[in-house]
Order: sequence, then structure tokens, then C-alpha cells
Amino acid sequence: MRPAPASFASDETASIPLHLVSAEGLSDWRDGQPQRVRAWLEATGFRAAAGQVATVPDAAGALALAVVGLGDDRARRRQRFILGGARGKLPAETYHIASDPAPEVLNEQTLGWLLAGYRFDRFRKEPSPALAALKAPDGASAARLEIIAAAEWLTRDLINTPAANMGPEELETAVLALGEEFDAQVSVTYGDDLLMENFPLIHAVGRASDRTPRLLDMRWGQEGPRLTLVGKGVCFDTGGLNIKPGNSMGLMKKDMGGAATVLGLALMIMALGWKVRLRVLIPAVENAISGSAMRPGDILTARNGMTVEVNNTDAEGRLVLADALSLADEESPDALICMATLTGAARVALGPDLPPFYTDDEALAAALAAAGVGQADPVWRMPFHDPYEPMIEPGIADLDNAPSGGMAGSITAALFLRRFVRQAGRFVHFDIYGWQPKDAPARPKGGVGQGARALLAALPPLLGLEG
Repeated sequence: MRPAPASFASDETASIPLHLVSAEGLSDWRDGQPQRVRAWLEATGFRAAAGQVATVPDAAGALALAVVGLGDDRARRRQRFILGGARGKLPAETYHIASDPAPEVLNEQTLGWLLAGYRFDRFRKEPSPALAALKAPDGASAARLEIIAAAEWLTRDLINTPAANMGPEELETAVLALGEEFDAQVSVTYGDDLLMENFPLIHAVGRASDRTPRLLDMRWGQEGPRLTLVGKGVCFDTGGLNIKPGNSMGLMKKDMGGAATVLGLALMIMALGWKVRLRVLIPAVENAISGSAMRPGDILTARNGMTVEVNNTDAEGRLVLADALSLADEESPDALICMATLTGAARVALGPDLPPFYTDDEALAAALAAAGVGQADPVWRMPFHDPYEPMIEPGIADLDNAPSGGMAGSITAALFLRRFVRQAGRFVHFDIYGWQPKDAPARPKGGVGQGARALLAALPPLLGLEG
């Protein structure tokens, strides 16, 4: 695997003690420090508030130690990756964690440190300034955390890259590079061959663009349960003939966030050496406008034979996913994961930071809920509400891609996708946002992965793996 772009400092490097102190534990910790440290902290007003940093000099004025506050229990519930948020406040020296937090706290804060090193400076003339470095902490899952950080950096880079530089061809290049790195097999179906190979919905969405639509298919692993990841790869979404207003089009470079996220998850799985037969399917298209664009009112026939009335060309993501899910389902995988930046309704319901997921599998739902908390990767279950099924049945065709009325938009989209999954052992669909709207600890404004760490923790016991 490539070296993690946010890796730990060498053990041989001289380092400065870094203490992580909660508000509840401040008094006991401070009482164990030398008088000069206690006096300095008192004089500087250090109260171990979340993200508060104190740098303590020695007698000669050099940096002797640093302290980062973790806040109280309420603050820690409100804010993830507190140490990551403090990284940029520390002098650009090398540190080692000198305190002894609980393993789950140590792993979250260490991962936050690594994630806080992310910078998207591909288009900047000047590189970003150096940041503080950290030795791998004793007791942390250092190698695993570096892999997770590398995967998250890949996801963020793919989402943050402008659509002019990240179209279907460039997304294919990213998949080929990942496949080469891990000796995976990648096949690609292009353009009109999509019709010949029975992917009519992918073709219909992508045919209006001069950037050739394609289906990317990566396979890795020769033994174990079948695990298939499907990611929406709409590299830019104008809305088609139902064109988006300008303020809705501004972030549409991120409409391939589902593809970026499943590629990050695939990197984790392959780098950790899971004993699975992994498959990654990405319909990579641009939803553009031209004389060949699909029209409102068109009726399309999907790979599985179901007909779909296109009542809004801006509901294109579920169309390309339908063909990909149908293909995935034909192999009856043990687990089928779908990730997509699919609906604005999900954001209205849960906001940008809490992606909903849909599954009929109670064990998977419980595992994801627990893993979301444990991995600082929050997710929230939403229902496949069967009474809403008639909303996606227009009468003139089997399915409606955009039910009128605007209610329950995320649920009806999920119900639409479920119609294309019949044989998979476990199925879950994530309606992610893939974007951090403003800076937060370890999550700068821009592209972000959602749900991948929760899946990484939840899936192994359900698939009979060791983790």
C-alpha cells in the first residue's frame, strides 16, 4: 500500500511530551506536575476546554511540553477529533502522547490528528505550511489508522477535484491506479457498448455528454464472502433538461462522492487484507445537456427489465445506480453496499453531517449504529417504509424516478433502488452528502468521506471475518 499521506513521525526523532487532559481530570493531572508547570497553566488560564492548547516552556525558554484540553463530557459529545482540531495550534515540532487515555479515546484522537493533516493544494502555487508531527502512540492501532487516513485522503482528493479535471475518464484512471496498486482486475464498458451489454439507464444518463459514459468494474480477492460496493459516479450534474439553478449547481463536482467513498472503503479493505471477494462497481457519467439528452416523460427499460418513467432528468443518480445494482445482484453477493450523494431531502432531514442509511437487515442496522458511534463516523437509520411504495409507481411504467409532491424524497429514492436488489444476502444504501460545509476539527471545508469507517467496523463479524 502507498505510504499514508498523513503518517507518523519516526520513532528515532526527538519529541516533546503532549498531554491530553479532560476537564474532569484536569485537577488530578495538574497536581502531579512540577510547580513550574502548575504555575504556568494557572497564569495562562488553561482549563482543559475542548481544543484548548497550552505550551509550557522549560527554564531556558524552550518548549518543554504541550497540553491539549479534551473538554467535558458534553463538549466531547458535541465535537469529534478534538486533538485534530488542536494540531494546527501547536508549534510545528514533533510530539509524543505522554498521557494514557482509554484506547477508544486514543484511537479517535490519533485518527483526528492524521486527518487534520489533509490539504488540497493541487491548484495552489505555494504549498501549505508545515504542521506539527506525532509519533505513533503506544496502545493505538497505528498501522490501521494510517490506512484509514490514506483512504480518507483519497476520497477527499477525488471529491475536491474540479469536474473539469475529474470526469468519467479521470475517475476511471483513479480506479485503474487503485487496482494496479493492489493487483485487482478492472474492466470497463464504454459508450454505446453499454447498450450492447444491457446497461441502458447508465447510457441514457451519460449519452448527452461528450465525455463518454462508462461502467467501472473492479474485482479483488479469490476467497471468502462476496462483498460488492456500488458508488454513484456522476462526475458533474447539470440536472439535464430539468436544469439546476446556478446556486444548486455550484457543488455538483461532488456528485461522484459515492464513488469516491466506496473507493476509499475498498482501499481500506484491500490494505487490511480482508479475506473477501471484493467487487466495486461505479457507473461514471456526466449528466449534461444536448440534443441527445433524455427527456422528461421518456420511459426507459432498466437492466432487470423494469420500465422507468423519467419525470425529472435531475433524478439521474438512481437511474445509473439501478443498472449497477442489478448487475451486482446477479451474483447474489453476501453483502451489497450502495453509496450515493442522492437527495437533498436527506440533508433537509438530517443535515450535512449525519447521513441516513437504509436496510431491512436488523443485524446490519444495529452493527452500523454501534459502529458509527464507536468510530466517530455518525450514521442514522431511516426506514424502507413500504406504504410509500405506491409513490414510485406512476401507472404508465413500473417505476417513477421522481415522484411528485416532494415528500419523503430520500425514502422514495431508497425504495426505488431496493427494487433492483432481490438476491443479495444483506443490502444497505447510504444517502451521503460527501461535503463538509465549513471547517471542523480534522475535517476542513470540502469533500469528506461518510459511513466508510462505520462499515469497516460493522461488516467483519457479519461476514464471518476477523476484522
